[in-house]
Amino acid sequence: MRKTTIYLPDALERRMRQAAELLGKSRADITREALAQYLDRAERQRGLPPSVGMGDNTATPAASFRDRLAEGWSPR
Repeated sequence: MRKTTIYLPDALERRMRQAAELLGKSRADITREALAQYLDRAERQRGLPPSVGMGDNTATPAASFRDRLAEGWSPR
């Protein structure tokens, strides 16, 4: 994992800090989760298949990959 610095408006940083406290997570966890969700959504909107990048996250069980694939594929 690499360290990254970001600049946030005061109001957004305050919301992130409050969410972290409420959820019992670190601000870094909140940031990583939000960025991952944003990028997942952006990739789907660009039309990339849901399988792109799935092998990069060794912490996610294979069952969730099957679920993500099923959500991206619809029967014809």
